[in-house]
Amino acid sequence: MHAFHDLESSQVDIDESLVGSEGETAVVRNQVYGLLGDPQMPSRIQRREKAARNRLTAAILASCMILGGIFGFVGAYFYDLLKGGGSTGFDTEVMYQSVVRTAATSTDADRAMTVEEAASIIKQAVVEISTETTVEGWGFGQRTRPGAGSGVIVTGDGYIVTNHHVIDRADNVAVRLPNGATHPAEVVGFDIDSDLAVLKIDVSGLTPAVLGNSTTLRVGEAALAVGNPLGELGGTVTLGIISALDREIDVEGQMMSLLQTDAAINLGNSGGGLFNLYGELVGIINAKSMGSGIEGLGFAIPVNTAKPVIEDIIAYGYVRGRVSAGLEVVDVTTPRMAMMYQVGATGLYIINARDSQLQTWDRIVGLNHHEVRDFASFKSAVNQYSVGDTVTITVLRGNERITASIVLTEMTPNMPNLS
Repeated sequence: MHAFHDLESSQVDIDESLVGSEGETAVVRNQVYGLLGDPQMPSRIQRREKAARNRLTAAILASCMILGGIFGFVGAYFYDLLKGGGSTGFDTEVMYQSVVRTAATSTDADRAMTVEEAASIIKQAVVEISTETTVEGWGFGQRTRPGAGSGVIVTGDGYIVTNHHVIDRADNVAVRLPNGATHPAEVVGFDIDSDLAVLKIDVSGLTPAVLGNSTTLRVGEAALAVGNPLGELGGTVTLGIISALDREIDVEGQMMSLLQTDAAINLGNSGGGLFNLYGELVGIINAKSMGSGIEGLGFAIPVNTAKPVIEDIIAYGYVRGRVSAGLEVVDVTTPRMAMMYQVGATGLYIINARDSQLQTWDRIVGLNHHEVRDFASFKSAVNQYSVGDTVTITVLRGNERITASIVLTEMTPNMPNLS
């Protein structure tokens, strides 16, 4: 079985035990018959008619300019109304979807760019991310673990989207812009279910990515991946195609519906952008298949999936409607971790409970009729229910089996790392 992994930088000192074909447009040209321009017409009449034609042409052009100005003003006025007025400015606007292009309506302004043209534009919207995380050392106390990933600028005033796993539990986060400047970043919020997070840096005048429409992507369409492979090669652009749509992939225990691409993706590309040849962002890179002989299997979160998550995090600090059991838990996956936490077996343990019936280091083994073996199975069980539902949690406390009824709540910003 192939393993799908999120993409942390190789700089990270990872200790697993511790943590239609083209449409055709027909053009019909009107044939004008009569005396105008007839070579047999006397020259004086020709000059008179030519002058008349010139006056008519000038009048038409003047009318077009006036009407164009009127319609442009009206269009801009209603556009401004739809965008909420002009008080906020372009920088603070959250992303937008582009129009759908067709062969019949395509213009030179709408045409697909060359790879070189697209790369020069999209590179300005992708940043490098570096993190520092405090972890427990084996027998040596705490130590700082560096990490790295990628991010995509989504507003001109400094909002940046990346993967949750890039910044998960990080004590310090910094962003390096395409111009080389490095800035400290604040974590605005994150969403574990979609593996997305939003950062904010105190900078304006940035070049944000233009969002495309991932629902109109076609298998075989060109795709450009931009990111920070190996945590030290920021701004790297690789070329491939959209290999598949709506792949149901288990990424570190979380089932996700992802785009598949064969563009080269490596450790450190997490949170970077997948773009089309119109220079539009169509996905947020978050995983690849790793193993002997496996190449060209990369995955990205579709931009249509990411957009409402990003907007909710920017507006509210979290994604509304996400359900939570209100329990802070740790997934003990190896005997070594069990020794470190001084528990008797692997499994999912409560380390902070808001319900008085439950205690720290209770091991969760069930939720209603669902068996719980680890964090992934518990999260999957919780997601079967809605905010406000009452469920029964079953835990092991030593050799005693205990049940408790809890009411599911909405995941909010003051509940970090709760399931």
